Amino acid sequence: MTTRSDAEALDATSPLAHTRDRFRVPEGVVYLDGNSLGALPVGVAARLARVVEDEWGEGLIRSWNDARWMELVSRIATRIAPLVGVSPADVHVGDSTSVSLFKTMVAAARLRREQDPARRAIVVEPSTFPTDGYIAAGVADLLGLELRWCDPADPVAAVDEDVALLSLTHVDFRSGAMFDLPGITAAAHARGALVQWDLCHSAGAVPVDLTAADADLAVGCTYKYLNGGPGSPAFTWVAPRLQADLRQPITGWMGHAAPFAMTRDYERAPGIGGWASGTHQVLALSALETALEAFEGVAVADLRTASLSLTDLFVALLDERLPDLEIITPREHARRGSQVSFRHPQAYGVVQALIARGVIGDFRDPDVARFGFTPLYLRHVDVYDAVEHLAQVLAGEEHLDPSYADRNPVT
Repeated sequence: MTTRSDAEALDATSPLAHTRDRFRVPEGVVYLDGNSLGALPVGVAARLARVVEDEWGEGLIRSWNDARWMELVSRIATRIAPLVGVSPADVHVGDSTSVSLFKTMVAAARLRREQDPARRAIVVEPSTFPTDGYIAAGVADLLGLELRWCDPADPVAAVDEDVALLSLTHVDFRSGAMFDLPGITAAAHARGALVQWDLCHSAGAVPVDLTAADADLAVGCTYKYLNGGPGSPAFTWVAPRLQADLRQPITGWMGHAAPFAMTRDYERAPGIGGWASGTHQVLALSALETALEAFEGVAVADLRTASLSLTDLFVALLDERLPDLEIITPREHARRGSQVSFRHPQAYGVVQALIARGVIGDFRDPDVARFGFTPLYLRHVDVYDAVEHLAQVLAGEEHLDPSYADRNPVT
């Protein structure tokens, strides 16, 4: 049987043993929900206070120049780009994930239809994160396209000569199953479709190399593994070979070639700059910029090594201690993101009972208990302790507490 000493030994050799101190993790808490909201990096609170008190409070509008607020987007792009295998010059940061998905979907579908009028379908995987499906349905309605649902086991099978865009989430938000991004991209290209990737459950935890995969477009949020804070802005990447041809649909003033010329007619900024729309979210971007400092000196390969070690331990402990649980996360490394999920008839109660003990995961309908493993701040001893608490919850039937019959608004 695996012991806590075994977990301590794994921590001693972890390539990321030194990065936990870059975060504020509350004492007595095992945080396994970084795939929903990352922990607070040290320095963010002080940065926000400085922006509010000094830059906004004292500098007022002068801080757009003096504090270089206009450069926030490009500085943040420089930090995100290495995590997804691209050039910073091709990354835009701003808008929400949903708005970013809308912009890229419209642009991609419209381009392929203009190139080939027969390309009148968008393909989406039916168990994708809901906003992806909702946005795809809205785009299909707006552009008069067909929305087609694919088989998650073989999404490319739904891509034929009438498909403009295949839109997939790289890591499934419920199960943690991971698609073969390079393989699917190449197969869809062979059938004439563009591919959009949602990296919300990937960036900052698993290796992504969009350039090597010859990908087309990608969108990712920054409040999960990138720890940018609740509602922090999303990022958008567009392959350089497509930037001149794609036309994003929300042509706001910050995407203009000369926004302060205040001309009547729109002239798109060159390159990725044309993907901007509204005014930069200075407070949110400032928090994100400081949060991303937690990745300094960290190799993406080490993130993956640590992630797999943590999830391997969790799976092994579940097998040892609670073999009747149905683990729905793939065991193969090549198909696993940085989370582990299992089914339980009272999964909501299980998660709430764990939270009451200081082990924070989350629940997804209808019966999934979901646990994220952020390699920058999670330790192997945390994993060991979490499974110990889980075993005690189930043995003592704590999950059947009547108070768990009513669900919280956020589960």
